[in-house]
Amino acid sequence: MPSQELDLNHVHVSDPFLGQYQRLVRDVVIPYQWDALNDRVSDAEPSHAIENFRIAAGLENGEFYGMVFQDSDVAKWLEAVAWSLCQKPDRELERTADHVIELVEAAQCEDGYLNTYFTVKAPQDRWTNLAECHELYCAGHMIEAGVAWFQATGKRRLLNVVCRLADHIDGVFGPHENQLHGYPGHPEIELALMRLYEVTGNSRYMKLTQYFVEQRGSHPPHYYDEEYEKRGKTSYWNTYGPAWMVKDKAYSQAHEPLALQQSAIGHAVRFVYLLAGVAHLARLNNDEEKRQTCLRLWNNMVQRQLYITGGIGSQSSGEAFSSDYDLPNDTVYAESCASIGLMMFANRMLQMEGDSQYADVMERALYNTVLGGMALDGRHFFYVNPLEVHPKSIPFNHIYDHVKPIRQRWFGCACCPPNIARILTSIGHYIYTQRSNALYINLYVGNETLLDNGLKIAISGNYPWDENVSVHIRTEKPLHQTLALRMPEWCEKPRVQLNGETCEGLLQRGYLHIAREWQDDDRLEIVLPMPVRRVYGNPLLRHVAGKVAIQRGPLVYCLEQADNGTELHNLTLPPNSTFTLLEGKGIFAHKTLIQATGTRVISEEPQNQPLYRYDAAPEQQQEQKLTFIPWFSWANRGEGEMRIWVRE
Repeated sequence: MPSQELDLNHVHVSDPFLGQYQRLVRDVVIPYQWDALNDRVSDAEPSHAIENFRIAAGLENGEFYGMVFQDSDVAKWLEAVAWSLCQKPDRELERTADHVIELVEAAQCEDGYLNTYFTVKAPQDRWTNLAECHELYCAGHMIEAGVAWFQATGKRRLLNVVCRLADHIDGVFGPHENQLHGYPGHPEIELALMRLYEVTGNSRYMKLTQYFVEQRGSHPPHYYDEEYEKRGKTSYWNTYGPAWMVKDKAYSQAHEPLALQQSAIGHAVRFVYLLAGVAHLARLNNDEEKRQTCLRLWNNMVQRQLYITGGIGSQSSGEAFSSDYDLPNDTVYAESCASIGLMMFANRMLQMEGDSQYADVMERALYNTVLGGMALDGRHFFYVNPLEVHPKSIPFNHIYDHVKPIRQRWFGCACCPPNIARILTSIGHYIYTQRSNALYINLYVGNETLLDNGLKIAISGNYPWDENVSVHIRTEKPLHQTLALRMPEWCEKPRVQLNGETCEGLLQRGYLHIAREWQDDDRLEIVLPMPVRRVYGNPLLRHVAGKVAIQRGPLVYCLEQADNGTELHNLTLPPNSTFTLLEGKGIFAHKTLIQATGTRVISEEPQNQPLYRYDAAPEQQQEQKLTFIPWFSWANRGEGEMRIWVRE
């Protein structure tokens, strides 16, 4: 019997941990980012994003300011507001967003085109530089905002705007002689059009997605080269060298058709946004070739190019992947947006393939890099998420120019802060996956939800700090439903009880399937033992050779200078050390810290000793208590050293 439908837009999150983050986003982040978009945050780089829309709408005079993709910050803010309203209605916030939507509508051209940079600054250059100028990327984010606003509020105004925009794009791009045969340099519109297709049922949007995906990388001649020649060999990003985005096709995953690509390559955010759209298309279009493409590229990424934190993109040059097993800890890029895109890709793979490996990666990215991208105060953000920091070296060694030892108030390129806000407010979309054979529970986030058949599900617990999770069923009459519980890869011996007795089920691809006729007040008690575990890298990972990382549950832990002193590179965690759990205090309240006995290499007055010494090591070992904190919470106590991988 097929399982019943679930409205993921209105899953009510009640989780004590992530629910707190949702409240932080609602009460602090959304108002703070609204001020930032209106240039009201002191000591922060100006955004001018709202002002750009006012100028484009003809309401004010002025010049466009900001990145060519500045519009996307407004779109992501609107999406974050939409999902926040699903959790808690707020008339004043909704009214503010409605005014923004009116402004967006006023800035839209008569033919449906919408982009303030080109409307205000370069109307003659529309659609002439897809490789570099983000028009389709901005359109994608606005389409996502339109879909979210409609699903959250039922209001169609922004949905109508983005439908006109998508219709305009569909007229401009396609296989016909009078159309452009291009595709975006920065993928995003692919996943957005698929969401628009699901909401409207308009097959034009799915066909347009298919066109963009299948046209990508086709040559000769290459589309990016053609448009480069047509515009007189000019480049938008001259700072980085003439037309480097055009010449480096792999940067935007356009070096060859997607069906031929064998590895995760290029700009990491672009890669996962693109593959999220392809996975969505493959599922709804029943396209086996695209499914195999997603599987192949997923496997390369997570088996050879994924950080322990769920970060992707190991180099700052191009914010990109490098090569298999090349995962440096201190020069890593691991953009916050990349891990958010990874969650989106994983979520769509779950919809296509009921396999817990996707939820495992999704959880790893969420509880580590995504949460770590925002300070505990909701007002400071990381763009880059290093696994090791030595602040004294950063100002003098330009290999670290992209690394910040403390979170920033805002960015000139501010894609990450509103992206973090929208992923945290929409976390209900990731808890469950509705498939024909079962309702899959992917994340043990406290929530309450209702199936169409009347079955109510409530998940509770203190995850990720506590091992006990409860699933409570309420129903007015007995109802048959299969629930599939994810058994996390980090948990060796999970236990499940139904109404106090051992629960039998079928374990398939990492999920325990429980098919039964559920009665009112049925309870599943899940125990996910969370011992502190040592994690070791593959021998091909040269950057972590001889080192160990600490993980408890889904959380990766780190050493920070505030607890352990400077020169963290001189600390060792011996193999025989035992771990003690501590209840955190202050900013770590309600969080679990870990302590262990380790050693520190000491040397008397090392600054007065030779730089190198023959035959005898100038070292002594001194016992030291090591304190590990959840990595996502580092850099909330000022500037200092940090590292995840420790000598063993």
